[in-house]
Amino acid sequence: ANIVFCQKGVDDKAQNFLAKDGIMTVRRVKRSDMEKLARATNAKIINNIFDITANDLGYAGTVEEKKIGDDNMIFVSDCAHPKAVSILIRAGIEHVVDEAERMINDALCVIKAAVEVPYILPGGGASEIELAKRLKTYARSIGGRQQLAIEIYANALEIIPKTLVENAGYNPVDLTVELRSKHEAEEGSSYGINIDTGRPDNMIQLGVIEPLLILSQAIQSATEVASMILKIDDVIAASGLSKGGED
Repeated sequence: ANIVFCQKGVDDKAQNFLAKDGIMTVRRVKRSDMEKLARATNAKIINNIFDITANDLGYAGTVEEKKIGDDNMIFVSDCAHPKAVSILIRAGIEHVVDEAERMINDALCVIKAAVEVPYILPGGGASEIELAKRLKTYARSIGGRQQLAIEIYANALEIIPKTLVENAGYNPVDLTVELRSKHEAEEGSSYGINIDTGRPDNMIQLGVIEPLLILSQAIQSATEVASMILKIDDVIAASGLSKGGED
């Protein structure tokens, strides 16, 4: 071993002995960082130095200290089979860092969903338009009030591509009509909004995709919330409650 990470402090005398043998010590490492280091280097966290064995040691190709801005950081890299990695985000202002962190977190969650359920759908509102089209076709085979409910549900699905169009600065009415027309074609189910051109385009060919799990969970959650709200018969407004501190 040529480097030791310790969650607590390290006595100066012990640190001196280790340095003479070419062993670097890093002290007062946070517990969470210790756990990440163990996963990255395949090492084991040891509470008693007398219990340590060669099998407890981890491996990293490079351990170096770098100055990032005003902070000194230790980078552990080139690990053999890391099960944990860190992403360093830098920006001029904190708001940009927060936004970048949010986007990276969203991207990682999408990748996780794609790994859990390895199926993808065309993005850009293509899946929602296709679902709405098929629901409207199905609604025509159902009579009574159920038909109206299914049609309204289908219209709600179309709000997603309409919102994409609006956010991109285009006319939602015209583009939604064009999308519906594309989806009526035999091979039009993959057509969604190309926000760069403002025209319907094949999302699969453009590489604009989304995991099946993300869309199915979003639709399921929205449906459950809508059903819960519809079950509310009445709202009772609370009034005449005494204020705190009054008799």
